[in-house]
Amino acid sequence: MHDVARAAGVSQATVSMVLNEVDGSRVSAETRARVMDAVAELGYRVNSAAKSLREGHSRLIGFVGDIVASTPFAGEIIEGAQDRAWVDGHLMLIVNTGGDRVLEERAIDSLLSRQVDGIVYAAMYHRRLKVPAALREVPTVVLNAETEDGSLPSVVPDEYGGGRAATQYLIDHGHERVGFININTLSSRLPAAIDRERGFVDAVTAAGLRVDKTLIKHGDGDAESAYQHAARLLDRKRPPTAIFCGNDRTAWGAYQAAADLGLRIPDDVSIIGFDNQTLIAAHLRPGLTTMALPFAEMGRVGVGRLLSGDVTPAIEAVGCPLVERSSVAGPGGAK
Repeated sequence: MHDVARAAGVSQATVSMVLNEVDGSRVSAETRARVMDAVAELGYRVNSAAKSLREGHSRLIGFVGDIVASTPFAGEIIEGAQDRAWVDGHLMLIVNTGGDRVLEERAIDSLLSRQVDGIVYAAMYHRRLKVPAALREVPTVVLNAETEDGSLPSVVPDEYGGGRAATQYLIDHGHERVGFININTLSSRLPAAIDRERGFVDAVTAAGLRVDKTLIKHGDGDAESAYQHAARLLDRKRPPTAIFCGNDRTAWGAYQAAADLGLRIPDDVSIIGFDNQTLIAAHLRPGLTTMALPFAEMGRVGVGRLLSGDVTPAIEAVGCPLVERSSVAGPGGAK
């Protein structure tokens, strides 16, 4: 810094104010430019380690995920978290554990040894989980999951709101007989499955329609079981005119069942999904209308909570936006 000051013809204090972007400093634009030219010419870099010791903050945030980093449609959560961290001048250290508990423990210990300012603990899909005890040694926010004991703040998708919005979208298109193929809520106990179904039931009820339980089916969340349930629904004497699928893989199976029965989407049956897995939703024909999981926004919100110091143990739900494609029309294909 002394060298930069000498080259720019200013004091070391002025260099410090310019490099640290001190608010309210009376450094002229000309002086600031002269300092930055000297920085570039000398190849000067701020000593982040020394700065951290002086300030008492590492400006590092740890990100620990199971298989988030290697899952294409969930990777946006890292992008959102990293973007938000960068806005406040924080660097994010990312560890993908692959679900290995031993690796996870070592990763958290390593992050703590580097005096990170906080940790984001992320899951690939929304569930309730037991978090490592070491996370309670530093401010932590859980992303796309909830703690079993409710001891840490969580940022999750608004599954209920998304389920209700998806169903309402079908109702708004004139569908009064709507089927629903969901993951088994009793065996999985997944918040996503439970709340999406709750949203479906409430939307149907609020519209003054009867909830026909024979139109609600529970599968394994995959295309194969969805195919079987969709085929049975669509082969009835009074089939549903639309089907809400609890995830996009389920919608994929429903597409196949409709095709094998000689039915056209959306002319003969409308289908809406959930998750917006672009490898599926964008490439089905016709393109699948679906509810998107707000991964990037969850990442931004979670890191924002850390940086604001707001780590109250509460659940914050982020809205799931509708992604319109071409799989929904009115009954009989009416536009």
